[in-house]
Amino acid sequence: MSWTDERVELLKKMWGEGQSASQIAKELGGVTRNAVIGKVHRLGLSNRATGASPAKSEPKEKPAPAPKVEAKPKPAPKTEPARPTPAPMPEAKPAVPARRQIIPAGQPLPPQPSANEISPEALAKVNEVEKKAKKLTLMELTEKTCKWPVGDPATEDFWFCGLPVEAGKPYCEAHVGVAFQPMSSRRDRRR
Repeated sequence: MSWTDERVELLKKMWGEGQSASQIAKELGGVTRNAVIGKVHRLGLSNRATGASPAKSEPKEKPAPAPKVEAKPKPAPKTEPARPTPAPMPEAKPAVPARRQIIPAGQPLPPQPSANEISPEALAKVNEVEKKAKKLTLMELTEKTCKWPVGDPATEDFWFCGLPVEAGKPYCEAHVGVAFQPMSSRRDRRR
């Protein structure tokens, strides 16, 4: 289908009369509603929703003014009676444990486990291992390298351990000893 001059004139006429793009497409035949909308846009015809007048291709006769119809007054919207405001509740502590809360950037972290909660042997092992670490960047990590982060991620001194991982774990043997603690020691710490 091509847009002949006759079809374009018919489109302009029907658009000016306020017919929908679907109605125009059906009348023209062989075009879709979207094709009509696209042609209207390319022709620069008015968007009828804004109330602007359509582009004039030929002078038209002015339609006779419509008789004035008095508008019926709209009924007043129903309003609900004012409800009393409840008394403010006392602030309660968050139900979410501190380890599960999301802390916004720039906020101080909650207290971390202190060194005395981790066995001195494990800490000594970690200190020794970190001296031998490969100091990898995030992009250098693989499934076979220890992903234990060291330092502050906001600084250039931040790195990952990078030593070979323990089977089925994301960390090397030394970092597994710190990260994964036996259940009994965790239970004892809560008391």
